[in-house]
Amino acid sequence: MNPEQQNHASMGTCRYFVTYSGIKLPLKLVNEITEAGLNNRNTYYRGYFDAQDRILLCQKIVYGEVESWHQYQYYGNGVLKHAQIAEDEEVREVHFNESGEMV
Repeated sequence: MNPEQQNHASMGTCRYFVTYSGIKLPLKLVNEITEAGLNNRNTYYRGYFDAQDRILLCQKIVYGEVESWHQYQYYGNGVLKHAQIAEDEEVREVHFNESGEMV
């Protein structure tokens, strides 16, 4: 089941952002905005965070629709373990070792 179809309540705390910075995974969402601040925005990022404030799911929202998404899993030490990335109808997976290096 992809993140567009699942119950987002199970994904943790939802927050909204204007954009992201950097190119490393997981994406670093920046310029947080309130839900009320979404009214005049055509594009924004919706992030779901766990209790340790690690991003679990990031969705790029364009005109109310999910345009792309990233879903992340972590090792017990907090290092990124797996990323699933959907863009342009294509889903790719990236795996990392416990040191955070792509494998």
